[in-house]
Amino acid sequence: MFVEGAQLCQLYTGAIWTEGPVYFPKTDTLIFSDIPNHRLLACGAKGVVTVIDADSNYTNGNTRTPDGRRVSCQHLTNSVVRVEEDGTQTVLASMFQGKRLNSPNDVVVASDGAVWFTDPTYGILSDHEGRARPSEQDGCYVFRIDPVTGACEMVCDTMKMPNGLAFSVDEKTLYVADSSKSHFEDGYHHVLAFDVVNGRRLENQRVFHVIEHRVPDGMRVDEFDNLWCSSGRGVEIIAADGTHLGHIAVPEVTANLTFGGPDGRRLFITATTSLYAIDVAVRGAEFT
Repeated sequence: MFVEGAQLCQLYTGAIWTEGPVYFPKTDTLIFSDIPNHRLLACGAKGVVTVIDADSNYTNGNTRTPDGRRVSCQHLTNSVVRVEEDGTQTVLASMFQGKRLNSPNDVVVASDGAVWFTDPTYGILSDHEGRARPSEQDGCYVFRIDPVTGACEMVCDTMKMPNGLAFSVDEKTLYVADSSKSHFEDGYHHVLAFDVVNGRRLENQRVFHVIEHRVPDGMRVDEFDNLWCSSGRGVEIIAADGTHLGHIAVPEVTANLTFGGPDGRRLFITATTSLYAIDVAVRGAEFT
């Protein structure tokens, strides 16, 4: 998993809370969020970081579709949006059962085009990462947006604060972080696993792994089905059977991560004020 002698490099610092890294192979560019500063930044092939959106509606999680478009979670507009290359945005979801979503947090797109996202209340608890307001929902849910009908369907209502999420390589398992311990004394700091049934329902909820250092947040799966999960001390690597394989130490609290680079073997890490990167010996699942 690790490249001998590989060093963690700080590519950028000066943010408040970095999140949502997503890599675009076509342009060899990484896009990531600085939520409290409500801006999006891009890191190019030469490591130069620029602001690409200075008014991002407190965007949090980002991902890309199979055809290379960006999908983002916006706290301020309580929306999941698809963004074209020219910046045009299409709202994919902002309501459920006639009520505003809380603050969509993280998002993944399945191979069939379905968009799966989490909707905790982090973006409405205060003005720090959005705008404080009462929740209109009865809980914090995981949703699926149907690729054909566009319907926003609730697929999990049993979590306290669903956060990062990732599919296994075969998309038969969905991992979802519950990071509620960060704000609630009786909260959780574990990753749950679910069976994905017919590509649209979740069954067999179970605790996959407990993160001992603060809480889990964003995560990705590699080509060998290992889960790479953020934690308070860096990145935890967990095998598909739940065995802890090791970790990458990061000097700041880690929020999220993604694989990138021309061969998919560069791990980009968003951690508090900074963006880091390190070369690894495995590819992200999306590069296989």
